[in-house]
Amino acid sequence: MASSSGNSISNSPGSSPQHQNTGSEHVQQLMDQRKRKRKESNRESARRSRMRKQKHLDDLVAQITELKNDNNQIQTSIGFTTQHYMNIEAENSVLMAQMMELSQRLESLNQILDHINSPTTCNGGNETEAIEFGHGRTFTSPFKQQPIMASSDIFQY
Repeated sequence: MASSSGNSISNSPGSSPQHQNTGSEHVQQLMDQRKRKRKESNRESARRSRMRKQKHLDDLVAQITELKNDNNQIQTSIGFTTQHYMNIEAENSVLMAQMMELSQRLESLNQILDHINSPTTCNGGNETEAIEFGHGRTFTSPFKQQPIMASSDIFQY
């Protein structure tokens, strides 16, 4: 439908070019508006994505800090445990050396007692025995001796 003023918009095939420009301008405006909304939506989505990435990065940095602290505590604990282990090992070495020395002493004393208790020369019905200690030293005892028995509790202080 054509109006005499020429201001009406018509969709008929015979409408004037001015009316078609107005229609295409309207379509162009709608497309521009959609484009602006899409750009705005994309910007907002990109902003949210950057915020998520930043939060993830912050979480990772916090996790790194926590893991470093845990690692330092573990390293400190390992150091204390290693030092404690070394002290125990040193103490064990000392105790083993003491045990060996005491075992040797006990063996020597038992040998002395075995030698004392063995039949020897009789002097007037009294049994006596001479024990030689080396370096020209001897010991003579008129008594019969019994062996010394060792038990595990002699090594505990």
